[in-house]
Amino acid sequence: MDAYAVSKHVGYPPRKVRQLADMVRGKKVDNALTLLRFTRRAASEAVSKTIQSAMHNLVNKHGASVAAEEMFVKSIIIEEGATMYRIRPRAQGRAYRIRKRSSHITIVLQERGQA
Repeated sequence: MDAYAVSKHVGYPPRKVRQLADMVRGKKVDNALTLLRFTRRAASEAVSKTIQSAMHNLVNKHGASVAAEEMFVKSIIIEEGATMYRIRPRAQGRAYRIRKRSSHITIVLQERGQA
């Protein structure tokens, strides 16, 4: 049985979040959370919160019989969210754009026996 969680408008660029997604894709949930806890990336907190949300969704959906050791990250998708544009003043009256990108994180968890 699958369960998923979605975090939208996460304030980190998709390119940086995808690096974390590649690390935890296909791993057990407890191993993925441990790996993210000791990763020195700011976006690891957002990814781990989304994994925990999906884990709780799977427990709610299937019942209390599912343990964290039996779950694994089936898929993790990082999509580009809205981009905020800011203006940076430059010399001679010019203005450069600063793009502040955001991400949408979708995580699907599955039980180990259900593959």
